[in-house]
Amino acid sequence: MSGEDAPAQEQNAVDQKQETKPAEEPKPEPPKTESAPDAAEAAATPAAAAATAEGKAAEEEEEAFAYRALVLTGYGGYDKVKLQVKKGRPALKADDVLVRVKACGLNFADLMARQGLYDRLPSPPFTPGMECSGLVEAVGEEVTDRKVGDKVMVLNRFGLWQEVAVVPASHTFLIPEGMGFEEAAALPVNYITAYMMLFDFGNLRPNQSVLVHAAAGGVGIAATQLCKTVKDVTVFGTASASKHETIGEGGVTHPIDYRTKDYVEEVRKISPKGLDIILDPLGGSDTHKAYNLLKPMGKLITYGTSNMLAGQKKNLLAVAKNWYHQFSIHTLSLIQGNKSVCGFHLGYLDGEMELITQVMNTVLDLYKQGKVKPRIDSTWHLEQVGDAMRKMQERNNIGKLVSSETFVPTSTRSRKEPRRFKDSYFFSPIRNDRDEEAVEGPWRTKNCWQEAPAAN
Repeated sequence: MSGEDAPAQEQNAVDQKQETKPAEEPKPEPPKTESAPDAAEAAATPAAAAATAEGKAAEEEEEAFAYRALVLTGYGGYDKVKLQVKKGRPALKADDVLVRVKACGLNFADLMARQGLYDRLPSPPFTPGMECSGLVEAVGEEVTDRKVGDKVMVLNRFGLWQEVAVVPASHTFLIPEGMGFEEAAALPVNYITAYMMLFDFGNLRPNQSVLVHAAAGGVGIAATQLCKTVKDVTVFGTASASKHETIGEGGVTHPIDYRTKDYVEEVRKISPKGLDIILDPLGGSDTHKAYNLLKPMGKLITYGTSNMLAGQKKNLLAVAKNWYHQFSIHTLSLIQGNKSVCGFHLGYLDGEMELITQVMNTVLDLYKQGKVKPRIDSTWHLEQVGDAMRKMQERNNIGKLVSSETFVPTSTRSRKEPRRFKDSYFFSPIRNDRDEEAVEGPWRTKNCWQEAPAAN
C-alpha cells in the first residue's frame, strides 16, 4: 500500500462511522404564547363583527322605512295637496311618541291653510293635519304615561295627515273604551273649541240662548250637543234648508236658512232682546251683526274668518272685503253696552297643554256618559283629499271629514264617492304594503286582502 492511499482509507473509515451514527431528533420548539392585547383583540373580533352587522341591518331598516303622507306643495287649489311617499323613520325625542295613524280629521282651518290664510303653520311644503287617532308604536326614553300599543287621539298644529306621526306625548289622549278610531279623529279640534268657547268664555248657564253659525259643521254639531248638557238652553242654528231636519234632531231649537233669510231678523222675531252667546266663525260684516244681536251681559266669541274663503284659490276681493268690514270697537262702547267680545284660536294654545288636557278629560267624560258623540258622514281615501276639501268648502257636509284606513271600496260605488256615515266625512289612508309607491292595487282590510275594484 502506498503512502498516498493511507490517508484516503482513513478518510473513508471516518465517513462510514459518520453514516452509521444515528440522526439526532430535532428538539421541539416551545409553544408560542400570544400577548394579552392580541388575545383581547381576537376575542373581541366576533363581538365587533356582530355589532357591525346589527348596525348595518338597523341602517338598512331605517332606509327601507317608508310611509305615505299628504303634502301641501304650495298655496292654491285642491291639487296643491299631493300624496307622497316619505323615506326614513321619523326621529324620536325623549318626550315624543310615534303613532301609527288610523284616521285623521279635516277641519275648515285646513282649507284656509291651503290658500295661505291660516297662520301658525310653516311655509310649504309641509304635511297638514291637526288631529288624528292611532296606535303608539314607540315611545321616547322619558315618556312614562304612554306605552307601545296604546290607542290614542292626537292634537297638533300640523303634520298628522300621514301614516306615521311623531308628537310630544303630552299632545296625545287615551281613547276610551267603545270609541272607534274614526270618532276619535273627529273629536279633538271641534269639541275642545266648542267647549272652551261655551264654558270658559261664555259661562253658559240654564235658560240662556245661543246662536251657532254653520250648525251642521263639525264645531256647530259639537256646540249644539254641549248646549244640550245645560238645562233649557235655546239654540239658534244657521244652515241650508236641506240640513234643518238633521240639526233639529241634533238639538237646534230654531234652524235658520241663511241663504234665503236674514238670520238677524229671524232671531229678533223669536228673541226681541237678543241673545246671550253668539259663536262667530264668519268674520267681516257678520261680526258687526253678531255684536248688535247681543242682549245686555251678552258675549260674542269670534273664532274664524270663513268669509275670506271664496273659491278653491285665494280670492283677493273676498279677503279685502273681509278686512274692510273688520270689526273694531271702543272700550267705552263695551262698558256702556254691558257686552263682551272674545277671540278664540286653538292654534295659539299649543303651549297650554295642561289646560287643553283638562278640557279634553271633561269632554271624554261627557262622551262616556252618552251626552256627546261626533257625527260621521262619510269616509275618503287619502288620495281623495281634494274631493273631500271641495265637499267641505261647498258646505255640502254635515259634520266632520276624516280619513279611515278601514274603508275599502266596493264595486257598487266609484272611488270618488265617499261612504255615507252618520254625520261626517273621512278620507282614508288605505295603504298597499306590497308597493309603497302604488295607489291602485290590492287594498288591505283588517283581516284580509281585497282587490280594489274598478271605478264605476
